[in-house]
Amino acid sequence: MKYMKLGAKPDAFQTKGNIRFVATELATDIVITVGDVKFYLHKFPLLSKSSRLQTLVVSTDEESNDELDISGIPGGPSAFEICAKFCYGMTVTLNAYNVLAARCAAEFLEMFETIDKGNLIYKIDVFLSSSIFRTWKDSIIVLQTTKSLLPWSENLKVINHCVDSIAAKASIDPSEVDWSYTYNRKKLPSDGGPDSHWNGVRKQLTVPTDWWVEDICDLEMSLYKKVILAIKAKGRTSGEVVGEALRAYAYRRLFSSLDSAANNGLDCTRHRAALETIISLLPAERGSVSCGFLLKLLRAVSLLGSEETYRDGLVKRIGLQLDGASMSDLLIPVSSDENAMYNVDLVSSILEEFMAQHHGDGAGAELRDDDEEEAMDGESHHLSTFVSGFSERALAKLIDGYLVEIAKDPNLPLQKFIKIAEVVPLTARLAHDGLYRAIDMYLKEHPSLSKSEKKRLCGLMDCKKLTAEASSHAVQNERLPLRVVVQVLFFEQLRASAASADAAASLLPRENGNSYGSSRSAATTATTTEDDQWVGGGLPASCDTSSFRSMSGLANKNGSHGGKNGGGKAAAKGPLLMPRKMLSKLWSGKASNGENSGGSDTSESPGSVNLDTETKSTHSRNTRHSVS
Repeated sequence: MKYMKLGAKPDAFQTKGNIRFVATELATDIVITVGDVKFYLHKFPLLSKSSRLQTLVVSTDEESNDELDISGIPGGPSAFEICAKFCYGMTVTLNAYNVLAARCAAEFLEMFETIDKGNLIYKIDVFLSSSIFRTWKDSIIVLQTTKSLLPWSENLKVINHCVDSIAAKASIDPSEVDWSYTYNRKKLPSDGGPDSHWNGVRKQLTVPTDWWVEDICDLEMSLYKKVILAIKAKGRTSGEVVGEALRAYAYRRLFSSLDSAANNGLDCTRHRAALETIISLLPAERGSVSCGFLLKLLRAVSLLGSEETYRDGLVKRIGLQLDGASMSDLLIPVSSDENAMYNVDLVSSILEEFMAQHHGDGAGAELRDDDEEEAMDGESHHLSTFVSGFSERALAKLIDGYLVEIAKDPNLPLQKFIKIAEVVPLTARLAHDGLYRAIDMYLKEHPSLSKSEKKRLCGLMDCKKLTAEASSHAVQNERLPLRVVVQVLFFEQLRASAASADAAASLLPRENGNSYGSSRSAATTATTTEDDQWVGGGLPASCDTSSFRSMSGLANKNGSHGGKNGGGKAAAKGPLLMPRKMLSKLWSGKASNGENSGGSDTSESPGSVNLDTETKSTHSRNTRHSVS
């Protein structure tokens, strides 16, 4: 820190309570009051430096009064004491913490060069321009002191000088930074440790591009805004660095105390003003701030009830880069006067914005003719093809994880859950295990769902896209409708049949002429015999839910309870094998118990489908199935 010493005489000021005086043999002849402090001083040294005191003393002499009241002096008693010591020629030290108060007080007392050469105003101005404004941290300290000295600091243009100095230093090439700065966010690879030396020669420390970010976080919001605007105006700092500065400031000055203030019903005016200022300062470049930071700002907007314009602006920006978000960032709590746990509507609007920006209007895209497609500009074409297969899968994983969390909310309406789930493109989910977990969680937390609601919920899931692990869990899940369990077993049977066909194909004649056709015939015969025996001995006559699930669980656990000819071992090799006769009986049994409510459901019965042709028709099925 830079400092300047003025005067050569020893400090003779003494204090007794609220009275300050000069220890000298000469009697004092003037009393100056500043606030609640009285200064007993001498006229001659004061009047020789201050034009204003000259005027005031003349007016008091006419009234035969030796007391002056200058309580309006900026900086208060401490600033006036500096000026008084300078008038006496006593030693006084100026630094970044007190120089501005002394400068404003000197301006108030009119200590100009016209009164005395080398007066206090001139000396302070030289110190500011030659030292303070050239020093990084001193400029920040002085800028912090300007708020308590308004409007004097504004009229003297000290604020502008400090802002320009800070912005200029923050905009230079990091390799030119040769002063100290604060950087606690991470340790650079070249800072200390075994990597700091090479062949006995110390490496030059690398200065990060965002070296200035933490130091300016100490500024009050209005001053911080001036600095950021000045840095952006110079145009030499990237949007990523400005975005990092805003993120660091938000975490220190906003997020750290936001939850406690909002939950305790405190006045959040200051928080709201800081939030809206940060949002207005966000760089326009896409990707300059992370999606997680944008979502935290959106969460703060929701908590503080900021204006709709700030919310809408954040939703659009998040929609551009939602695939970079994490699931925890999407868990935005609702305001305290609502019963739900999370603000699902806000996330739904983000998802809609994401799909609108990256996919465009689906219906409109289908109706657009070739001429219109050729006339599309490059930017629109880029937006419509932006989402790659990878980012779609990342989005599906993100939304499925989010669905699992919001499904735990007992007050979440089914319609909102379904709306979120249906936003993901049909091709994005390679497997439906995540969606199954979300559906299962919703069924667990909402046991009072009606049969039609369960049908609508489970219709989101494509049983063909469940892995073997998820299928094994589903067939023993008491919360799922029985027809869904049958469908899972049916598609597992199809996969098992396809796997058997592939295994049989590997036994076809080889190039050397050897044939294994007889083995294939034997395997086919054995499989047919095994199916007939399993149906005859393993199917419960009543086909009720509990006996069916217990049977399927037992089959999964033991895997070898077949007929007498060893069919059980063959069945254990395939995942959840289910013979056709058993499927037909299960489906007909379900219908007889009242589960089959209409003809449309019968058309989806696995038992009524020819297994020889099912594999061919699988590709024409819709990826979402209606389940009853």
